[in-house]
Amino acid sequence: MAASVHCEIVSASESIFQGSVKMLVITGSTGEMGIMPGHAALLSDLKPGPVRIIKTDDTEEVYFLSGGYVEVQPSGIAVLADTAIRADNIDEAAAAQAVKDAENDVGNNSGDIEYSKAASMLAEATAQLRTVRALKKKLGK
Repeated sequence: MAASVHCEIVSASESIFQGSVKMLVITGSTGEMGIMPGHAALLSDLKPGPVRIIKTDDTEEVYFLSGGYVEVQPSGIAVLADTAIRADNIDEAAAAQAVKDAENDVGNNSGDIEYSKAASMLAEATAQLRTVRALKKKLGK
């Protein structure tokens, strides 16, 4: 089995990461997935949440993805994200405020469309806040 696999993460506006990885941990529609070299071919949609990249030198990078798709092939891993943010660039206070705002919007819905949009915004804001807090915990901050 190979020791690494090529991984590329792109958002609608830019290339976020490109390189060899030992493992990619990402949140798919059925839950968290760990993808390593030799993984079976896979295509999955992604839920908002963190993506962890363990590089070949055992360093780790964490990003927040708002959703998208992951494709795993023998030649590599491709992640197509709606939006992606490096986890250490997320403002925790702003993310916490976004969660509060979305919770208020969910509670004050006036129709199915507004509720659906507010619920989606709440899920994304909560996932973003969870990502930044997990990173801080890992770094001991």
